[in-house]
Amino acid sequence: MVPDDRLHGDLPLTDAESAAGEVAADATLLTSGFGSVGYPKAVPEALAESRRDLALTVVSGGSVGPEIDTALVEADAIDRRYPFQARPEINEAVNDGSVAFSDRHISSLGDEVRFGGLVDPDVAVVEAVAVGEDWLIPSTSIGHTPPFVDAVDKLVVEVNRAQPRELAAFHDVYRLGDPPGREGVPLSAPGERVGDPRVGFDPEALAAVVETDRRDEPYTFREPTAVDEAIASNLGDFLEQEVERSPIFEESLRMQFGVGSLGNALMAALADADVGDRDLVYFGEVIQDGLLDLLDDGDLRVASATSLALSAEGQECLFEDAERYAEDVVLRPAELSNRPELVDRFGVVAVNSAVEVDLYGHVNSTHVGGSRMISGVGGSGDFVRNSPLSIIALPSTAGGGDVSKVRPMVTHVDHTEHDVDVIVTEHGVADLRGTSPRERARQLVECADSAFRPALEDYLDRAGEEGHTPHDLDSAFDWT
Repeated sequence: MVPDDRLHGDLPLTDAESAAGEVAADATLLTSGFGSVGYPKAVPEALAESRRDLALTVVSGGSVGPEIDTALVEADAIDRRYPFQARPEINEAVNDGSVAFSDRHISSLGDEVRFGGLVDPDVAVVEAVAVGEDWLIPSTSIGHTPPFVDAVDKLVVEVNRAQPRELAAFHDVYRLGDPPGREGVPLSAPGERVGDPRVGFDPEALAAVVETDRRDEPYTFREPTAVDEAIASNLGDFLEQEVERSPIFEESLRMQFGVGSLGNALMAALADADVGDRDLVYFGEVIQDGLLDLLDDGDLRVASATSLALSAEGQECLFEDAERYAEDVVLRPAELSNRPELVDRFGVVAVNSAVEVDLYGHVNSTHVGGSRMISGVGGSGDFVRNSPLSIIALPSTAGGGDVSKVRPMVTHVDHTEHDVDVIVTEHGVADLRGTSPRERARQLVECADSAFRPALEDYLDRAGEEGHTPHDLDSAFDWT
């Protein structure tokens, strides 16, 4: 008999319905998943269909699929959710108050769970491509699987045969020690490997193993718009000048992009930008289709992340040639992909988007109208705060051009003026480094759409010259 390359040892194999019974009605449930891939599918779906009176606290590493953030919400099974969500059903529940939500930075989430500062976890349900009696190999994302399995006394593993076993070649699992006395991460370059493809766990914790055969729901990236292309062009022009100016980029340019269609489109700027003979390296959260294109064209030397957030076409491309891509793509735990220590060590240029920015450089990444949550801050704060060059790239308008995304005062602050270096729109680049508030405001007016510049100028006139940061607070939020 040919040995099964997915299941190793004496395992508690069962079905999804029985495994769901391992989850108490009021459990704090930790799940794998990041960038809407690598999440468990069968057990959450069985929980949603169980007709039990559930009041779960659900913690994931990042965004997950509809089996969790749609089916469980529609079953009224989630009372509390951490730290990021990106589907309409959970988003609506968060905004109407039926699900209590707490937005958290990604880099510190593992410690918050492990050391009891956030939740008291009961059970972890994670997806893998193979499992043994005391180890598993994650699937399309690693996320916070390592600290999650460390934090629980009960573990359920879904072994997904639709995800290729060859994904093991991408994984580099390094476990952080406990503070105090935690040592630095022994990574000297983004492409280096210092860990193991497997995530070890206490064999006494393994309560159930469920076999599944279902792909992740793939990303859908829209075609780049003319605005996207103009932002990318402005970003590329800025980077060309910056690499010549700063000795940090003498040999290589290390980049991070936020997840989504704009971030994917902005990656094209790297292929078009003239950065000389410098190596181009990616160190961030997610691998998107744009990075595969750069790898295929020989424009990118290495890509390090925690998740393969790809379209259906991107998944097929990577899965069909996993061995080749694994030479240049590394997946790490989110504690490392977002670690301030490594962002600083590698001098990563951070490029993230936003809902809106204001005339003094504050950034709102998460709320519309100051109150309606979109998804969460995700890992943007990890990079914005710790990068030597933090860039916010966004269109100048929303609502078909009816709403300016450059405003007198943002309605919610995720990133302050102290952490944001450069803002890029389709109309230009505002380099805010070393500028006073008044100087920042004048630059940012020029990055706004021309239809809104007179109103922004009028606002600054009303604000006058009083104070370090002039504001007309009576009209700041009435401005349109």
